[in-house]
Amino acid sequence: MADNDFDIQYVANLARIALSPEEEGKLSTQLGDILGYVKKLEELDVTGVEPMAHAVPMANVLRADEVQPSISQEAALANAPRQANSLFVVPKIVE
Repeated sequence: MADNDFDIQYVANLARIALSPEEEGKLSTQLGDILGYVKKLEELDVTGVEPMAHAVPMANVLRADEVQPSISQEAALANAPRQANSLFVVPKIVE
């Protein structure tokens, strides 16, 4: 069910790949088959089907965002190799 309404060289250029003539023929057939299957999906009646982001219901799996005690600034800087004005001093990497 190959539908060759596309330019395989254009698609290869978009994908930034170089194809041999044999690969072009093979991928052209495969891409045509894929597009044929997608065209079959257009025949489905989807009236009454709500748009969804996931096929299965998803629940938030993250914990609640709650304020919790943290370490003090002095404790955070205690093992710093270099510090100045209560901040970490790191090597400059961008000129």
